[in-house]
Amino acid sequence: MGNQDSPASWLVSVVVFERGTARVVLDEQEHAMQSGQLVLVPQMCVHGFRFDPGAHGHVVTLAHPLVDALVSGLGPIDSGLLTPQIFTLETDLDDYVDSAFVRLDVEYRGNVAHRDALMTALLQCIFVWISRQMSTVHRAPVRPEDQGRTYFRQFSQLVEQHYAQGWAVELYAKKIGITAAYLNILCRKATGQTALELIHQRIVLAAKRELVYTTMTISVVSDALGFTDPAYFTRFFKRHVGVSPKEFRNQAATIMELA
Repeated sequence: MGNQDSPASWLVSVVVFERGTARVVLDEQEHAMQSGQLVLVPQMCVHGFRFDPGAHGHVVTLAHPLVDALVSGLGPIDSGLLTPQIFTLETDLDDYVDSAFVRLDVEYRGNVAHRDALMTALLQCIFVWISRQMSTVHRAPVRPEDQGRTYFRQFSQLVEQHYAQGWAVELYAKKIGITAAYLNILCRKATGQTALELIHQRIVLAAKRELVYTTMTISVVSDALGFTDPAYFTRFFKRHVGVSPKEFRNQAATIMELA
């Protein structure tokens, strides 16, 4: 495991420590981590890890739509995904969670039959365990959200639902019940980026996933993300990523062939 500092993102991460110690910062709160602990990092959580020498574990990073599908019907985890969580694997019954991470790593690196189905099952196993912990006393205390953070969480949820519909910042603010100027202040405070930059970041993430994991043409990807002109989508993507959608897809294909 390497040290990292990450800005807020639209991805959800789950980190499990198998051995060693570390310091983790979750939305400006620092925690001491040790072996046998699991960290849930929700989308738009500013976080950072400082791993001590010899620390070992697994990191799984997922797009929020996949997480939504995995936790559908699991109840308590829905609200838990809005705030960072720290859990401890304390009993032998929890060993299957660690085993799921190990097997997930093996499946991810391989290319055998029904790989995706097994990986989905392993991920759901992990989230079932997390859901069961939501009502236990083993979570690290999390600072209550003030009203501004609540508004920001609402904005994050709305973006997840409507990023492909071309909503203006003013419409997001109206749905929350605040002004666009105040929304931008909240976004800058939470992430250092404006509301529009965060919306664009989410669109780019979706575009990358479609380009890598589907065979849709660039024109179809453009239309699915709310762009009326594929040429404008190409310029938008290149401005944010540095390469055109076609170049990005080709680079991703090459990397996957080498993996």
